Amino acid sequence: MALNRKKGFYEKYIKVPQDVFLALVALIILSPVLLVVAILVKTKLGSPVVFKQERAGKNGKPFYMYKFRSMSDERDENGELLPDEQRLNKFGKLLRSTSLDELPSLWNVVRSQVSLVGPRCLYVRYNERYNEHQARRLEVKPGITGLAQINGRNAISWEKKFDYDVEYVDNITFVGDWTIMFKTVLKVFKREGITSSTSVTMEEFMGSEVETIAYE
Repeated sequence: MALNRKKGFYEKYIKVPQDVFLALVALIILSPVLLVVAILVKTKLGSPVVFKQERAGKNGKPFYMYKFRSMSDERDENGELLPDEQRLNKFGKLLRSTSLDELPSLWNVVRSQVSLVGPRCLYVRYNERYNEHQARRLEVKPGITGLAQINGRNAISWEKKFDYDVEYVDNITFVGDWTIMFKTVLKVFKREGITSSTSVTMEEFMGSEVETIAYE
C-alpha cells in the first residue's frame, strides 16, 4: 500500500476543512431530524439508539463509526439473534433506504476520521482479505458515500465496488467529490441499490479468488 501517495492541491488543502465545515453545518441544520429519528428509533427498535461499530480507517487503522440502529434485538427461544431479515422491520428498512441511519456518521466526519466522499467504511477484519489491488482503497480515509455508492451501492459485487474505490483513490478532485455528493442525493431519493440481490444486508466479504495481502 502506498503510504506516501502523492496528493493533489484539493486533497491536501481543501478536502478535510471542507468536509468538517459541511458536516458541522449539516448537523446543525438537521438537528431536528436527528432528534425525531432518535425518538422513533427508541420507540420502535429500542436501545441503544445510536450504536458504534469498529471500522477500518485510512491505512486500515481501526476507529468507531456511529449510526442509528436499524434492526431490533429480537431473539429466538435459545437467546440467539434472529436472522437479519426478521430483525429488519419496515421502520428499519425506511431508515436504510433514506440513509437516515447514517446521519450520526457526520460526527465521524467532524472528527476527521471519515470523509464525506471516499471508499465505504468496512470492517477491520476485511483488511487481510483484500488483494493488492483492493487494498489500495485503504490509502485514503473512508467516506460516507463514494463512487461505488452512486454506481450500484449494494446491488453490485464486492469486486466491482473495490474497483470503483481504487478508481476514486486515483482521481480525487473537487468537481468529482461534489458530483458524487449530488448524485448520492438523487440515489437516496430514488432509493436505488439499497440491498443486494440475495440478502437484506450485504453479504460478508470473504476475499477474492486471487492472492491476498495482509496488514498489521
